[in-house]
Amino acid sequence: MANKGPSYGMSREVQSKIEKKYDEELEERLVEWIIVQCGPDVGRPDRGRLGFQVWLKNGVILSKLVNSLYPEGSKPVKVPENPPSMVFKQMEQVAQFLKAAEDYGVTKTDMFQTVDLFEGKDLAAVQRTLMALGSLAVTKNDGHYRGDPNWFMKKAQEHKREFTDSQLQEGKHVIGLQMGSNRGASQSGMTGYGRPRQIIS
Repeated sequence: MANKGPSYGMSREVQSKIEKKYDEELEERLVEWIIVQCGPDVGRPDRGRLGFQVWLKNGVILSKLVNSLYPEGSKPVKVPENPPSMVFKQMEQVAQFLKAAEDYGVTKTDMFQTVDLFEGKDLAAVQRTLMALGSLAVTKNDGHYRGDPNWFMKKAQEHKREFTDSQLQEGKHVIGLQMGSNRGASQSGMTGYGRPRQIIS
């Protein structure tokens, strides 16, 4: 990784807008969930953006998190015994987490890029990915989610309806309100166009 100096002008404005999206309350909730889901051996980060970034940066905790959502024997990410110290190995570990999260069902639009976490470019995107992963885990409700289900929004699920042929035929005889109604206001008592009102003195 090349060392990047401070950004100026437009780049600085853009970066400060991205940094404002970071939610410190959400950080607390995500940290609590990760500790409950993975166990206390993952430790606890220092509060704030930098502490959150350093805690997740090598990809090991993220890998343990996604593995904990799968049953024993089908873990998608290999977690090294010793955390990787080389930069490209750490980035590779984060990329493996992202692939596993996508396979779990997180949409591409909810995914962060490796540099968002590694260089601290957009930690709000990292939070968004973790929120999406938590929401999916709560929605699947397959027994692997640990923690308070109220920490995440449950995703809407398909509610398929089956109609019988007679019900479908019946529906064809109903006039939908979009087509107008034949009840209510009428023009009875109105005079034709161009005729004067009849005033009786």
